[in-house]
Amino acid sequence: MEQLTENPDQIVSSYRSVKRELSKVFVGQDSLVDNLFCSLICGGHVLIEGIPGLGKTLLVKTLGRILNLDYSRIQFTPDLMPADIIGTNIVKDDESGNRRFEFYKGPVFGQLILADEINRATPKTQSALLEAMQENNVTVFGVEYELQQPFMVLATQNPMELEGTYPLPEAQIDRFFFKLKVLYPNSTELEEIIDKTTEDYQPEIEVVMNADMILACRNLVRQVPIASHVKKYAIRLVLATHPDNNLARNSIKEYIRYGASPRGIQTIVLAAKMSALLDGRTNVAFEDIRNAAKPALRHRIIRNMKGEAEAIDPDFLIDEILHSTFETTK
Repeated sequence: MEQLTENPDQIVSSYRSVKRELSKVFVGQDSLVDNLFCSLICGGHVLIEGIPGLGKTLLVKTLGRILNLDYSRIQFTPDLMPADIIGTNIVKDDESGNRRFEFYKGPVFGQLILADEINRATPKTQSALLEAMQENNVTVFGVEYELQQPFMVLATQNPMELEGTYPLPEAQIDRFFFKLKVLYPNSTELEEIIDKTTEDYQPEIEVVMNADMILACRNLVRQVPIASHVKKYAIRLVLATHPDNNLARNSIKEYIRYGASPRGIQTIVLAAKMSALLDGRTNVAFEDIRNAAKPALRHRIIRNMKGEAEAIDPDFLIDEILHSTFETTK
């Protein structure tokens, strides 16, 4: 706990610097940026949902420059193969004329990976990336290669064009720390976008963090204490997503097939600790738990056939859970 009390503002100052640099080229989307930074520091991956043209690629590429991380982009298509992501062995001739295998690293060996339209690739190719996300290494022909830390995947999905796509299986989508939505910009933001993209505007992006600082911040987050009654509140929220639990509302029992896994509660608590630090506190409050609920749970509660047919929004169900789950001091 000594490290936390000695350096409580390290994450706050880094966060402000990152947002300042991002604002030079990326307009608005404050909630998206906040949750991306939270996921980065907590060591999680992010699934981003939004229509094309809202700046997702620009955001991730600029973030890589600001953090001084190796940026890599993978455009997922139906004909993409696992070797196109993780790499493969190629035959090379050495100086003596002998042939040998040499491993050629794929784009997954970056540190900040943009997996663009991940649902357009086949499940076989999707699993190659998702395995790397889970294990932080890849194995090719029996040889294990570690991925450089920090390692973060930001996968995008287009919610409009679903024909010919391969939805991520429930067991694999659970590996994403957050699911975030990219919203349309408002009139003020559109005006700023015009000024920055149609005029002679060339901002200078400064590096404000690096890999060592990110890893140090990750250690800091995990030291934040959480009181027992706040922890139990988070547990009740997650249990309320299970249709067979007595805490579940009628809407959950009617529209949900599976509730959130233990990864859901792990995500909520870690994100709540991060929220507390960004607010200048060294303890988790109920508000921090509530702030983390939607991005942590919206992809972890699986609708049944009725929920799919009626297009029930998981956010609506999470709001119901938040309104009906009471805070206690015990």
